Amino acid sequence: MDFFSQKVKLLDGGTQDLAAYKGKVVLVVNTASECGYTPQYAGLQKLHETYASKGVVVLGVPSNEFGAQEPGNAETIQGFCTKRFGVTFPLLEKQKVKGADKSPLYQFLTKGHGEPQWNFHKFLVGKDGQVKGAFKSGVTPEGKELTQAIETALQG
Repeated sequence: MDFFSQKVKLLDGGTQDLAAYKGKVVLVVNTASECGYTPQYAGLQKLHETYASKGVVVLGVPSNEFGAQEPGNAETIQGFCTKRFGVTFPLLEKQKVKGADKSPLYQFLTKGHGEPQWNFHKFLVGKDGQVKGAFKSGVTPEGKELTQAIETALQG
């Protein structure tokens, strides 16, 4: 299974076919509403606003696996992200991002790149559907390390 052959459930109950993102660069981030890194939602939204027109998609993936810091249901999570951070990028349904029962999306992302160690771990997927990099929680969305990787991926 590759990245673009997957269909994922959105937080609002809809479904997103990842094939729609072929030829785009996708940043997948496991998120949580009650984490010290939660303010990164603002940076992710800014990244979305800056790069969407250039072919970058940000996907937020709520997960409750690190410190039980995403206890809410879909409606609570959506409301929090929209009201507190003005999030307009797609949010997927809450999923498992590590361990034997992780979601198919994270089975793909983590193969050869390691599992997230905490919330707001980022995977950058290139236009070809291959993971181009993994970035730990402390790497901020507006940081040079990530923005340079995005710029490089856009060229590829």
